[in-house]
Amino acid sequence: MRRVISVIVLNEHGVLSRISGLFAGRGYNIDSLTVAPIPESGFSRLSIVTSGDERVLEQIVKQLHKLIPTYKVIESGEFVEKEMALIKIPLNENFGGLDAILKAYNGSVANTNENYIIVMVADDANRIDNFLKAIKKFNPVDIVRGGSVLMDI
Repeated sequence: MRRVISVIVLNEHGVLSRISGLFAGRGYNIDSLTVAPIPESGFSRLSIVTSGDERVLEQIVKQLHKLIPTYKVIESGEFVEKEMALIKIPLNENFGGLDAILKAYNGSVANTNENYIIVMVADDANRIDNFLKAIKKFNPVDIVRGGSVLMDI
């Protein structure tokens, strides 16, 4: 089962290492992890996407609560979740229909050069998956996905 967790921590050195060590030390996997400071505060927000059965997910949350720099763990409720992907497509491809796909998935052209076009899309994780399936016909040569960012409603 997939789970998203938002963790507010003190913005101090070593916190990210401690949290990733918590997962690694217990054999839990992190599917996605993003971290950024919260403006005008001494805190940072970690957005974690993980998976496991109900018992594993319960253990993860309990262990996160026990960490000293943890201020708040939000693991239930409604979240707005967004992810970004960059896709490099060779310019020798036929781009018929690319604009319609980009519009449908909140995408745009991020950069171009003489050999490639790089498109960017930002949406929820399931829609990113669907976008990547739709874009396969353009034979992408590289795909980079950013981690999910979360905000509780």
